[in-house]
Amino acid sequence: MQTRPAPAEARADLTRQTVDDAMKAAGPQVCDDMTAEVALAVMAGSRTEHLLVCDEDGLCTGLVTRVQLAAIRDSTAYTDRLRLRDVLGDRGPFTSPTTTMAEAEHAMRYRELAALPVVDEHGSALGVLALALAR
Repeated sequence: MQTRPAPAEARADLTRQTVDDAMKAAGPQVCDDMTAEVALAVMAGSRTEHLLVCDEDGLCTGLVTRVQLAAIRDSTAYTDRLRLRDVLGDRGPFTSPTTTMAEAEHAMRYRELAALPVVDEHGSALGVLALALAR
């Protein structure tokens, strides 16, 4: 029989555990000049809910989700020429692999993010931190 840690113990684990301990492999990465429609097809083909987006230098510029792109595709402003760089706008948000899980979880819940790219000090994607927002 497994026992679950008490809430205080679980919270203490989050202050010691880093993002590096919990992140998943980066998964599919696409260039920011890809159209939203092609990105949706890539997601369907790879059976993923998000894609990491990189610029022409290979640096991570953000993350797009299937829900985000579907909402954009269904809007009146949508055109088949819409590029991922137009969807993302500014770079980020990101987290570092050395960030504690408590800090990352707080930031993700505050911003209502289900997934967050993890990048190294140069901006290259290392992985994705995904959390369940419902508790």
